[in-house]
Amino acid sequence: MKKVLLTGISGFVGQHCAVELLKKGYAVRGSVRSLSKTDEVINGIAKEIDPKGNLAFCELDLMKDTGWDKAMEGCDFVLHIASPFVVKVPKDENELIKPAVEGTLRALKAAKKAGVKRVVLTSSTVAMHGGKEGLIKINQDSWTDVNAKNVTAYFKSKTLAEESAWEFIKNQTGDNKLELAVVNPGPIYGPTLTGNLATEAMDFFKKLITGQVPMLPRAYSVMSDVRDVASIHVAALENEKANGKRFIVTSEKPIAIQEIAQILKSNGYGKVSTRLAPTFLLKFIAKFNDEMKGMLPFVGNTIEADVSDTMNTFNWKPMPFEKTVLDTAKSVEKAIKKHI
Repeated sequence: MKKVLLTGISGFVGQHCAVELLKKGYAVRGSVRSLSKTDEVINGIAKEIDPKGNLAFCELDLMKDTGWDKAMEGCDFVLHIASPFVVKVPKDENELIKPAVEGTLRALKAAKKAGVKRVVLTSSTVAMHGGKEGLIKINQDSWTDVNAKNVTAYFKSKTLAEESAWEFIKNQTGDNKLELAVVNPGPIYGPTLTGNLATEAMDFFKKLITGQVPMLPRAYSVMSDVRDVASIHVAALENEKANGKRFIVTSEKPIAIQEIAQILKSNGYGKVSTRLAPTFLLKFIAKFNDEMKGMLPFVGNTIEADVSDTMNTFNWKPMPFEKTVLDTAKSVEKAIKKHI
């Protein structure tokens, strides 16, 4: 049985990747920052599949060298998903950039040393469309300009982490060349396995369905379903055509934030507001509000993506977005009721 080290298994994407790996017959070693998080992860995964002894855990920190070599022992592949994510703009951008870049390089160096065949890295479409405005069309060759004035710390962290990964792969020496494939999702929605609503996407849905979002930004972007993202991560481990490539895993067409609200409204979520906020107002609020400042690169823009290569390489079709929205809402609603 082939073994995969999955960094960031306690995260939203990590949990779904663990389920997908176990379903596909891999053994999983999942990294967490603290082993106290493992019970929540085990319970979430067990709702989808019985791990049957093929799930183990280890402690890793993106900013520390400790434990990486041991974590890689006996692993054939690595899914490097762990990375800091917050919409809110931090006081110091290095709070996001350093762990993203250094953690990625730690994972790659340790994987190379251990003789791992391939690493699949989670990047983002924000590594592709930052610094541009209006109608933005992205493909595998698109990169964010980290020096552009409206590029946030999060955009920089994902871009610089991915760039450093490709640089490492290009400059590696020795006979056993480590392979790399990269997955670039857009904003990720889908059901939570653990009922943990602390992620940005879950928190947004919680506020939407409980009527805490009075107005919505005018923003169109390609969106992702966490189950699609997990399935492409796992498919990219052994697909020969995936080596050395970036894969955009999103909807085929851009979706308005307002459309999410309209789907919910027409499916009985009565507290959801579908009103649009004037863009000038959001830009004004962003001067005082770090969370809104983090949203600004999306406000007033339309982000389109070419997903044809992902579809062709993996014989894949994006999940219908209405299903994504309703499955997310259902799982968030269930979690809210549980915590009442």
